[in-house]
Formats: sequence, C-alpha cells, structure tokens
Amino acid sequence: MAKSISSPVPDVWYPTLSVFMLCIGLFVTASFFIYEATSSTKNRSLAKELTTGAVASVFLGFGSLFLLLSSGIYV
Repeated sequence: MAKSISSPVPDVWYPTLSVFMLCIGLFVTASFFIYEATSSTKNRSLAKELTTGAVASVFLGFGSLFLLLSSGIYV
C-alpha cells in the first residue's frame, strides 16, 4: 500500500522558520555589503565573498520557501 507524502517539517513551524531564516539571510547579506564597501580592492578575498554570498543565498532561499508555504502557496 502506498504511503502518503508528508513534510519533514511540521506545518506549525513554517512561519517561525521563515522569520528566522530571512533574518539570518538579511544579516549575512548586510555583512557582505559592509565587507564590500569597507575593504579595499587589494584586500578582498574571493573565497570569503563566495562563501558569504552562498550562505546568504541559501538562507534567503529557504526563508522565502517557508514564507510561501506559511502563506498557503504550496510550491
């Protein structure tokens, strides 16, 4: 018999996860912009920029996903 598909995360957690992940993503994005604005061209590190950008992207992406799920838009 087929087993029904269910979310690994309870539906009640969607708004909370959305807020926390979006806040973390915006904080990392802000730190990225501050790093870019305050460091000189010679002192910048490509690895740090890529890592910070990837972390911000992951948190903003999952935060947006949980925001859509909490508002009833199932993607």
